[in-house]
Amino acid sequence: MYKIPDKMKAMVLTGPGTWEIQEVPVPVPGPEEVLCKIGGVAICGSDPEVVHGGLAGVWPPSYPFIAGHEWAGRIVAKGDGVTDFEVGDRVAGEAHKGCGHCRNCLEGRYTLCLNYGRPETGHRHYGFLNNGAYAQYCVYHVKSITKLPEQVSYKEAAMCDTAGVALHGLELAGIEPGCTVAVVGPGPIGMMAMKLARAMGAARVIVVGRMPRIETAKQLGADEVVDFTACDPVNRVRELTKDLGVSVALECSGAPGTLNECIQMCKKGGKVVMLGVAKDGVTEDIPLKYVTHNELSILGSRANPNVSHKVIDLIASGRIAVKEMVTHTFPLEEVDEAFYTFENRVGGAMKVVIYPNGGEDA
Repeated sequence: MYKIPDKMKAMVLTGPGTWEIQEVPVPVPGPEEVLCKIGGVAICGSDPEVVHGGLAGVWPPSYPFIAGHEWAGRIVAKGDGVTDFEVGDRVAGEAHKGCGHCRNCLEGRYTLCLNYGRPETGHRHYGFLNNGAYAQYCVYHVKSITKLPEQVSYKEAAMCDTAGVALHGLELAGIEPGCTVAVVGPGPIGMMAMKLARAMGAARVIVVGRMPRIETAKQLGADEVVDFTACDPVNRVRELTKDLGVSVALECSGAPGTLNECIQMCKKGGKVVMLGVAKDGVTEDIPLKYVTHNELSILGSRANPNVSHKVIDLIASGRIAVKEMVTHTFPLEEVDEAFYTFENRVGGAMKVVIYPNGGEDA
């Protein structure tokens, strides 16, 4: 048994763009829920918008609120009806838990739950609608956690969400052995997509971005890199593929104009997967005739449904390396510096992990 305190430290959002480290009550798990001691939580690219109040009233719906959803930790207590997990199990979490009974959930598409935002149905979105992991402890439903093997550290397991988002997009694309893939936007999602595409059998992965990220991509395994500040990226990708184009183009930036670039990079019958999340209101003209005549597929991709166990197995087996993606770590008390480092890419920051309880296995 673990000694559970009455109070815990947490990064509490007190209003749009304001937060502080507070002592708050440790939550109590309900039926089919577990209380987890957070070992490590990574800053996601969506978190700055949440903490700075860019989506106030939606994410989060109200204040005070605790954000954070890319986490790993240890179960220290469980509620009624928990049968497949035990106190002491190390687990990685994900943000989404569908209602479980709508049509989409029954089809396994719980990140597209038709009861999104209706907690009375059982829906949860941790770190966005429900309190998350920038805290020493948090409660999660058992459907939102996956067991960790002992050889996978919390720092690595906190990357499970990022890798899972990339893997879901690649599964939608149907990556085939020997194909050529373009990754547009070498941020954390793009880097993981590059690594996973190679692990899934892609013969060539071309990464499009700018310095210094494309240099990092080259070091982490990209076959070719294209600096869009130095050339026309579509022409260069076409040149690298002898004008055939790529089988799959992964849009991982969400920047205006990149969707059209991905479309033009694709070979006939190719696929574009949209992994990057654009800002609200961003639209883009699509060359409809070009898409139709070349039978291109354009796929949206949301979050990481049904892939956490696959990602953990890939990490545990060494098929994908994620530790090298974590460039900085901070204790919870230094969360301000952690966010500043992440948002401003201080020291080449890629992924930043916060340790709410002081270290890897605390």
